[in-house]
Amino acid sequence: MSVKVGDTAPDFTLPSQNGTSVSLKDFRGKPVVLYFYPKDDTPGCTVESCAFRDRYEVFQSAGAEIIGISGDSPESHQKFAAKYQLPFTLLSDKGDKVRKLYGATTAFGLIPGRVTYVIDKNGVVQYVFDSMLNFKAHVEEALKGLGAS
Repeated sequence: MSVKVGDTAPDFTLPSQNGTSVSLKDFRGKPVVLYFYPKDDTPGCTVESCAFRDRYEVFQSAGAEIIGISGDSPESHQKFAAKYQLPFTLLSDKGDKVRKLYGATTAFGLIPGRVTYVIDKNGVVQYVFDSMLNFKAHVEEALKGLGAS
């Protein structure tokens, strides 16, 4: 079952690229853009993550936090974030438990999908965008979902 607009975003706790545990509830009171992506340092995921980086100030102006989630290790996330100067949190979802909790799709039944959720300050999902191949659109769609485009 996938999380839809109007649903309360399921809480979770995962390790970050800094080795700290991060819970979604830690961000209650501010909007969160939660994006699931397939893998660190691959062409599409790099384009998507750098697009979020390049518009980071716009998200900050809207009061929103950005959180990226993939099945990569915290160490992989640390290298990826450092290599591309990603200023936001990346979380390690080993075994894809949170991905499955959200019902974030898989492409062709094999590759973890690319899905972005905009969650309001009360923890309610306001917008969902699912596109495996339109990497940069996730940023514009998230801004639209925040009302900040």
